[in-house]
Amino acid sequence: MLTRDDAVKTIEDAAVLFDSDPELAHRRYRELAAALHPDRNPGDARAHQAAATLNRRYDDWKRARRQTVTTATSSYTLTAPHAVGSVATTYRTTGLHLVKLVRDPALNPLIHAEWAALRTLDGFTERHRWLRPYYPRLLDTSGPVARGDRAFSVLDPLVDGFVTLADIGKAFPDGLDGRDYAWMHRRLLRAVAGAHRAGLVHGHLTADNVLVHPGQHGIVLAGWSFAVETGTLPLAVDNSAEYPPEVHKGLPMTAATDVHMLHRLMLSLLAPTETRQREFATWCTQEDPAQRPDTVDLLDEYDDLLGELYGPRTFRPFTIPETGA
Repeated sequence: MLTRDDAVKTIEDAAVLFDSDPELAHRRYRELAAALHPDRNPGDARAHQAAATLNRRYDDWKRARRQTVTTATSSYTLTAPHAVGSVATTYRTTGLHLVKLVRDPALNPLIHAEWAALRTLDGFTERHRWLRPYYPRLLDTSGPVARGDRAFSVLDPLVDGFVTLADIGKAFPDGLDGRDYAWMHRRLLRAVAGAHRAGLVHGHLTADNVLVHPGQHGIVLAGWSFAVETGTLPLAVDNSAEYPPEVHKGLPMTAATDVHMLHRLMLSLLAPTETRQREFATWCTQEDPAQRPDTVDLLDEYDDLLGELYGPRTFRPFTIPETGA
């Protein structure tokens, strides 16, 4: 029988809880729900929260089964959830697409913000093609929807071989070797610097929003629902994200906001023994935004640091342990 601890960990850690097979999904739901039943866990706040999350995600799964959403030119049949974010759930489809569907119509403006950001990046990368692989490609949208309906995006299926940086962090609980995080961070710096040159602030640089292809050393920066133009107040904030002081003070977000968030992320993932890289990250998270370095400058400065630490660059294979995420 599944224990309470196993059930809580499964729900908290798994990006996707339910298989596309309805019988298996229902059996999994009943097993998890039984382990978390209030009568078995009286006064257990964490178990009750996990049960609420379980119910919400099972409802999402049932609602999405063979649900079809339509745009002005196409229709997309949803199958199983692929990822659950702070604003929307992303579903696989019967075709070669992912559909990112907002969970609450009140959050439609955040999906609209993602459309605007991805279109800006698409135009920018027409002129700077080397940056194209770092961003998701927006293929279609719901367009304007009726009051009470939910907006959605249709995206390239970045599925095969990709995991999130959050998955990688779970697979390396003692922290990442600096040589492994180096190639990830170099690519993230390029992606963020490119967005800044396009006039955008990502505004939500969390481990769940970074897609990593370990074999190809690929990085895609996803999760653009909180993106704004540089110098603009955020449309919303995610209470679970680690924002810099200016956001908590209600000030506009700038490129310095992303620099802070990106390097807080770095500090959360690097092994404690990686002192030089951790010092570099701490320097980038100063309280005063004006004291933080620019991302374009950081590209060279980080490369200089890596040269001092490891010498000439060589390809270092990266694999995720079988016992990890």
